[in-house]
Amino acid sequence: MIIGIDVTSALTQGGGIGRYTRELVQALATVDDQNNYRLFSAKPPAQLPVPDPLPQTKNFSHQPAPLDERWLYRLWYRLRLPLPVQWVAGQLDLFHSPDFVLPPVNGRIPTLLTVHDLSFVHFPHVFPERLVNYLNQVVPWSIGRATHILADSEATRQDLLSIWQVPPEKVTVLYSGVHERFQPVEDAAMVTAVRQKYQLHDWPYILSVGTLQPRKNYQMLIRAFAALADKVPHHLVIIGGKGWLYDEMLAEVERQDLTGRVHFIGFVDDADLPAFYSEADLFAFPSLYEGFGLPLLEAMGCGTAVLTSNSSSLPEVAGDAARQLPPQDEAAWTETLHTLLLDADLRHQLVQAGFAQVRRFSWKASAQELLKIYQHVVQR
Repeated sequence: MIIGIDVTSALTQGGGIGRYTRELVQALATVDDQNNYRLFSAKPPAQLPVPDPLPQTKNFSHQPAPLDERWLYRLWYRLRLPLPVQWVAGQLDLFHSPDFVLPPVNGRIPTLLTVHDLSFVHFPHVFPERLVNYLNQVVPWSIGRATHILADSEATRQDLLSIWQVPPEKVTVLYSGVHERFQPVEDAAMVTAVRQKYQLHDWPYILSVGTLQPRKNYQMLIRAFAALADKVPHHLVIIGGKGWLYDEMLAEVERQDLTGRVHFIGFVDDADLPAFYSEADLFAFPSLYEGFGLPLLEAMGCGTAVLTSNSSSLPEVAGDAARQLPPQDEAAWTETLHTLLLDADLRHQLVQAGFAQVRRFSWKASAQELLKIYQHVVQR
């Protein structure tokens, strides 16, 4: 087969869907040397979010368009011009878009669309209005045109079935994996270098990871931390690029008089993340809604105890290996944060359970399953 995959997000986004796309495509390159892959993208930015984001194997080629992402989206999703993806990618037997929206395709080739979550439907108030209006138009339009849909979790699959009445047989769950680099970091020199690079000093800390946006529920976490800050020596470290509507998160730190105890690190190099996780005494993930919640598994892989929300897909991913709380129960978060920080035996139990849970997810297994789906969709 000649399989086209839109890898624009892999070249423009450091985390989130960008990481998902990079990991999945790299894993495909390790399990499939028979089919040919044409990795389509908008014109790449001058500076890539990570080095060498795409496979370099002989059956994978990169086909960038002469237009940047902004212009392609205008032509395809606002003006809806029928300019097919084959204009750049050439002849294809199947096309896969792993980022919510499906560009026009020529002919009757099957198409696969990944829908990661429907957070913009459940929580429209935490997104810019213009973005919500755009997604509510183009995502259903793309779903209606796609031959088959991939969902990151059963929770997202059920959302698609209940909210937009997508036929059950049209949606398959494809779980994400965890990169093998997410293991406990025992190299003292590496840990020291990361602490110095990001000015973490020798603080004990609680860690959270995710783009700065209201859906991540960081304001609640900051308030919950504020209620116990005088009782523990820990700092709160939040890793993630600036998304949208994040000014209130920064203001919350000042309101709670936590300047110097809460640290927004921004986007960090993928290679540095395992040391961040490994050094944390606790990983806290209070998100209101997630299509999957990959940071949970990354933390577990690095031997860090996890406290997470019990919303959307997160129980599905965490299993019994994490403490789970309602995302809006601030008092419960304060109490449980305090308990976990003081109880090393309890954290150890969670760590051991986390090691077992994370073994259930691998990018290689995801890629093998995806390859079967490709073959099934084309044959059908």
